Amino acid sequence: MATEKALALVVRGTDWSETSRISTLFTREFGKVRALAKGGRRIRSNFEVAFDLLSICHVVFIRKNLGGLDLLTEARLEERFPHLRQDLHALYVGYYVAELLGDGTQDYDPHPELFDEARATLRALAKPGDRPGRVSAFELVWLKHLGYSPRIDTCAGCSADVIRPEIRVSYSPTAGGVLCPDCAGRERDHRPLSVAAWSALRDLAAGVPELPAEVRREVRQLLGLTVSSVLGRRPRMLGYLDGGLQ
Repeated sequence: MATEKALALVVRGTDWSETSRISTLFTREFGKVRALAKGGRRIRSNFEVAFDLLSICHVVFIRKNLGGLDLLTEARLEERFPHLRQDLHALYVGYYVAELLGDGTQDYDPHPELFDEARATLRALAKPGDRPGRVSAFELVWLKHLGYSPRIDTCAGCSADVIRPEIRVSYSPTAGGVLCPDCAGRERDHRPLSVAAWSALRDLAAGVPELPAEVRREVRQLLGLTVSSVLGRRPRMLGYLDGGLQ
């Protein structure tokens, strides 16, 4: 059994006994880790207050070779996001980020860029005006690291170039992106995509976390459907946050 050190975001926690706790951590170095903290519920322990959901901690854990829960031996708080406790909608967005990391990633599948994007998103939630773009940018990074980046510049059905003003494109979550007119009819869930929303998606994919007010509803609906398609269900927190992002 190896002792590992990592920087971790707490995405889920469950009480295991009167004194112990199970934490699901999304770490920068190892990806998702599930670990048992013996004595973690005691007032005096090696874990400070590092089990608070959506806190970032430096952790030390013993990795089990034959599966099962790892053993968390130390956790030291690195960063909290106090604005999440002061703004209910910001907290809902934080829970959404945690849900996608906890349910949409595999154990021990590291994605440092996704960890960094999650941290940047939680920090940016302090500014309400930045939230729609930040959440959408996070979803696109999440989709990218799961291997499901939406096709935006070429048709998801036939790979034809669709960056021409005379082409009226559609978007299909199940097909995985933009569709040309010939392919759109083959997908039951396709819907028209406005030029402004198409441009906003391209900017988001290019790393610009901004979402113009006039296309927020359209883009949020499309990305919400895409995330739901990949996850295999509608995220529990999605219904709580989208009203405040429009």
